[in-house]
Amino acid sequence: MSDLHVTVETAITDDRIEMFHELYEKAFGPLRTMAIARQVLHRDEFYEEMRDPRVFKYVAHDDTGEPIGVTTLTRHLETVPWISPEYFAARYPEHAARNAIYYAGFTLVSASARQGAAFHAMIKSIVQVLVAERAAVGWDICSYNNTRFSFADSIRAVLDEQEANVEVAVEDSQTYYAARFTGDGATKGG
Repeated sequence: MSDLHVTVETAITDDRIEMFHELYEKAFGPLRTMAIARQVLHRDEFYEEMRDPRVFKYVAHDDTGEPIGVTTLTRHLETVPWISPEYFAARYPEHAARNAIYYAGFTLVSASARQGAAFHAMIKSIVQVLVAERAAVGWDICSYNNTRFSFADSIRAVLDEQEANVEVAVEDSQTYYAARFTGDGATKGG
């Protein structure tokens, strides 16, 4: 894919959103049964994000110009319902004062292009912006994706390649529990 290129779009037209939604479902749909926390946007949420000009869409195109991947990035943290903008503002006050706090929402690549070039190109495009702005950025990766696909390592490799002066740290985690009651046990005290 020597002619792979990335464009930055503020809004995806309705006639193209469905194609991206199909890619999204293929990439993220399996997470419905692989992760406890909801990892998949509902259809209307996905469409809203694709239309929202506050969310930048980094679109990877193959040598024919066909879109084969998309990564979302925003400095409008209120557009990401599962995070706390206040956390980032308190943690990075200097960045907040410069409006230089971002969140990377999701990255997806079509199955035919999953050998890394599109993922790499989109992340590289984003890193260039973040370096230029001396920004702070957050992102999340569910345990399944990190274990199965080593996404954290892939992102770190792009950062290292860019020779970005950057500190990466795990900021937070949440542990989910489940209990399975297996029988008709006697109740205590009674």
